[in-house]
Amino acid sequence: MAQNDTKSEEFYLRFSEHLAESQAWPGIYMFKFVVKSDSPHLDSLKSLFDASKAEFSEKLSSKKTFTSLTIKIRMDSPAQVITIYKKSSTLEGVMTL
Repeated sequence: MAQNDTKSEEFYLRFSEHLAESQAWPGIYMFKFVVKSDSPHLDSLKSLFDASKAEFSEKLSSKKTFTSLTIKIRMDSPAQVITIYKKSSTLEGVMTL
């Protein structure tokens, strides 16, 4: 395994532990992302979520260069949250907050 893979797996393990301790599961989780407004990945990011169950909120930056996307959705476990973050990390130009 590459060193970066090891670091990210360690990060996700710590993050999973933090999620497990910080809230009850299943529960509502709030994802926050920032995407360049002209990025084709905004729709790709939204498609990671069940639109019938998610609450989406978008806000343009003052110069309309970036779009912040907030998603509130019921998640069953920390592992489900991490799966979404891992998938979103494959989209170029998507920043996680």
